[in-house]
Amino acid sequence: MRAMVLHRPGEGLRLEDRPVPEPGPGEVLIRVHACGVCRTDLHVVDGDLAPVRDAIVPGHETVGVVAATGAGVERFAEGERVGVPWLGWTCGDCAFCRSGRENLCDAARFTGYHIDGGYADYAVADQRFVFRLPDAYSDVAAAPLLCAGLIGHRALVMAGEARRLGIYGFGAAAHIVAQVARHQGRELFAFTRPGDAAAQDFARSLGAAWAGDSDEAPPELLDAAIIFAPVGTLVPAALRAIARGGTVVCAGIHMSDIPSFPYEILWGERTLRSVANLTRQDGEDFLALAPKVPVRTHTEAIPLDRANEALARLREGRLEGAAVLVTGAGPDC
Repeated sequence: MRAMVLHRPGEGLRLEDRPVPEPGPGEVLIRVHACGVCRTDLHVVDGDLAPVRDAIVPGHETVGVVAATGAGVERFAEGERVGVPWLGWTCGDCAFCRSGRENLCDAARFTGYHIDGGYADYAVADQRFVFRLPDAYSDVAAAPLLCAGLIGHRALVMAGEARRLGIYGFGAAAHIVAQVARHQGRELFAFTRPGDAAAQDFARSLGAAWAGDSDEAPPELLDAAIIFAPVGTLVPAALRAIARGGTVVCAGIHMSDIPSFPYEILWGERTLRSVANLTRQDGEDFLALAPKVPVRTHTEAIPLDRANEALARLREGRLEGAAVLVTGAGPDC
């Protein structure tokens, strides 16, 4: 099979031929049709996340069909369409796992980081951490739901009942969250890279009441803000933009250092919190919700062997919505 492989952070991915992996006990082999390109992939490839092993295949928004099953697999049969998210394995025994907070498991393993992911023709996954996908979505359209959608929805839940919601960084996750927020009747305020008129127009097309530069103040104080951009300086900016009692949610797995800020912008029972990974329940909840909104993902399909180009465009902010790598195997690839 073909696979895009990372050997050293900062050097990009190499297209290589590899043997098709075999599923072990409790695992499924997936014939990959599509895999979304996520900012976390970029953090892995660029070395923002410390390397955990050599020769890793990135990708954790994987869509395909079950090609084979390992011993003991009962949840899926060959030919079923499935999706694989970032969370790929947890111990199931620690206090976090037993209390419904498996996203915090110290032993957790992540797809495309510890476990080879979907930038390949085939991938193996633990059946416990694989989802069935709504029929309403094509393979390409479904891919961004598996991380941009799931993490974005978890962040939205953490923002509470905020009626005036700010979103900093209007990329793949934000364009999905915006649709859910508007469906829930929230007023949306979008913050983009300074001068990014295209992103601001995109936000307005999805129902934003206001869109402006990330260094601007919104026209009125917000009840909550979600930060998707991995930029630490946005934290004090967002704290200044929310009203007393409001919440700022940092939704990325990596962020540049947060500068010091005066206590007065946190005071007034403002809350600053982070989102760590996701749970399987997050996945079930959001994948049931998405078709009801209905969420429409904005995607650009890019051939698997052009993964480095897709990552570069994400790094430079030259994507509207989400890039999705396609293998050519699926009906809409």
